[in-house]
Amino acid sequence: MEKMKLNNSQSSVIIGIDPGSRITGYGVIQLENKKTKYLSSGCIRTKADDVSQRLQQIYHGIREVMSQFPPAEVAIEQVFMHRNPGSALKLGQARGVAIVASSLDGVPVAEYSAKQIKQAVVGYGAADKKQVQEMVRILLKLSGVPQADAADALAVALCHAHSR
Repeated sequence: MEKMKLNNSQSSVIIGIDPGSRITGYGVIQLENKKTKYLSSGCIRTKADDVSQRLQQIYHGIREVMSQFPPAEVAIEQVFMHRNPGSALKLGQARGVAIVASSLDGVPVAEYSAKQIKQAVVGYGAADKKQVQEMVRILLKLSGVPQADAADALAVALCHAHSR
């Protein structure tokens, strides 16, 4: 997705994060006069096999996004229980790193369940990924559908904007 210019007049920036141990999605929106504006989105793709190196890559990726788009608030998806406890643990580690990276500068971090996010964006708590992607495209007036992890992160940011 292309990046838009940041407008600092009476606005606040929200970064949404969809944590994952291999792919962590991020989405950046700006609230201006109760309207949401797309700024940026993408994925932090970890390349290392070592867990500690992947967590470092997530940390540095989030810090980089925050330096480009200093947020007023960050919102992150809560961990949902996987059938595989190992997967849940890895997801929890990625999520913890994302929270630490986000909160270092005193930025408040809000947490939302997948059901809350889907309800806020699609109007249906059991919506599928394609429905979320399409509603994110519509709500942010994007020319194309964002990649799934980036769309999920934008949905987290939109959920937070709607919940304020």
